[in-house]
Amino acid sequence: MNKLFFLLITIFCACTCNAKKVQENQKPNIVYILADDLGYGDLSCYGQTKFETPNIDKLAAQGMKFSQHYSGAAVCAPSRSTLMTGLHTGHSSIRGNKELDEEGQTPMEGSAVTIAELLKTVGYKTGAFGKWGLGFPGSEGDANNQGFDAFYGYNCQRMAHRYYPPYLRHNQDKEYLEGNDWTHTVTYAPDKIQDATLQFIEDNKDTCFFAYVPLVLPHAELISPNDSILKMFEGKFDEIPYEGLPGSDYGPDIIKDKYCTQKTPYAAFATMVTRMDIYVGQIMAKLEELGIADNTIVMFASDNGPHAAGGANPAYFNSAAGFRGIKRDLYEGGIRCPFIAVWPTKIKAGSTSDHVSAFWDFLPTCAAIANVKTPENIDGISFLPELLGQDNQKQHDHLYWEFAHKSGRQAVRMGDWKAVIYNLHKQGELELYNLAADVSESNNVADQHPDIVAKMKEIMAEEHVDSELFPL
Repeated sequence: MNKLFFLLITIFCACTCNAKKVQENQKPNIVYILADDLGYGDLSCYGQTKFETPNIDKLAAQGMKFSQHYSGAAVCAPSRSTLMTGLHTGHSSIRGNKELDEEGQTPMEGSAVTIAELLKTVGYKTGAFGKWGLGFPGSEGDANNQGFDAFYGYNCQRMAHRYYPPYLRHNQDKEYLEGNDWTHTVTYAPDKIQDATLQFIEDNKDTCFFAYVPLVLPHAELISPNDSILKMFEGKFDEIPYEGLPGSDYGPDIIKDKYCTQKTPYAAFATMVTRMDIYVGQIMAKLEELGIADNTIVMFASDNGPHAAGGANPAYFNSAAGFRGIKRDLYEGGIRCPFIAVWPTKIKAGSTSDHVSAFWDFLPTCAAIANVKTPENIDGISFLPELLGQDNQKQHDHLYWEFAHKSGRQAVRMGDWKAVIYNLHKQGELELYNLAADVSESNNVADQHPDIVAKMKEIMAEEHVDSELFPL
């Protein structure tokens, strides 16, 4: 009996040591979780007081929380494009939400090099789970044609306006959801996407993987299952019911890209953020369960500022955290976003950073983590030194955004200076703010600093490359 016990212990120790050695020799896993329309102030670790996000707060306690990180754009598709390619919206092929008659949006160019394509060259398994929005099924911009081995979720952003669609996309196939037929609401799509995310991590635990998790929550429509999470918030807020337009509600006359009627929109919104927070906790628990947490870097951000659609009220929740503007604005409230990174033994727990960074820095950062060469002429700078607490972090001379809709908009951040132009098509005037003294962008000082105004206009002219699809 003693010999058998000794043999079992020896085998266990050998397997454990071998597994540890394999993990040490593997490249780090990368998990990037992207919330949809979550404001800078919608997390309790960033100041939210009307509800809590304990799992994301735990991320901040375990890793590094950034205070000056920026999304790629003020709306969904271009923001995701900058994240995937390392190119800001003056250079990327997708600069707005350009819809097509068919399912899906205008595709990224086939020549675009995504982070998924780069990581695949050094052995990563790649998966995307959630909302894509960068090319209709089968197009050159489809996730499977942009480096992702596996895709599960919504290819089309309009479809993602609904949380009870009849089907989701599994690579090129439609996977029909039980009970959903545009009339009945049985299967909550985000739950199915979460299951696929966790399964991908499980399936690839023995190799290196990149899991891109562009959640749909808490984008409108505002709707949740009638479960214990919703009951946490019913009756808690001073609600203003949202009455949808004709065709908004599930039924034979439904208009698929509208938002449903919601009698308790504030409770629904808090429920959706809470559900998102639970998903984050489940992902972290899965990494721990599989014993791969120490070799995995997890990042969390939001694609743009908070929305005011479907009954949402960012002012009620202080979702923009006192910054000016919301989604579609190039003021801070539309583009400054929460960003947290966790990497046990690598990133100091409970640390904070005021490093000025943006979505286009994600690609070179991941390339540095995986030790793969970045494409030439990208706009991003790796912030890996900042994550690791090193003193050789490079800084941006400036950050640039443009938005082809809303009569054209441009913005530049250069040090503490922020320049914004609205109504470009109507010769709008440049506004100038000093964020160090005026983070709310309430005091336009353009008249007092003609030299800074001239420099900002020069940067805007230099960074914009004309686009036939998205003329500025």
